[in-house]
Amino acid sequence: MLNADPLVARPVLTNANLLSTAVEGIRLKAASSAEIWHLLTQNFTVDLDAVAALIPSEDPEPAWLTVRD
Repeated sequence: MLNADPLVARPVLTNANLLSTAVEGIRLKAASSAEIWHLLTQNFTVDLDAVAALIPSEDPEPAWLTVRD
């Protein structure tokens, strides 16, 4: 993370149970999954792949073209 202050130690979440508990706690405060990512990475050092497995992707619905006859 580019804006992280290297002089401030952040807790490391390596245990999957602790990580899921932290995500659930942050989910109560955040309005979107982007805000969950932001709050989580601001407050903790985490494995981003593990977090991605816990937070579902928010892909937009595809806009399908109408069928031509």
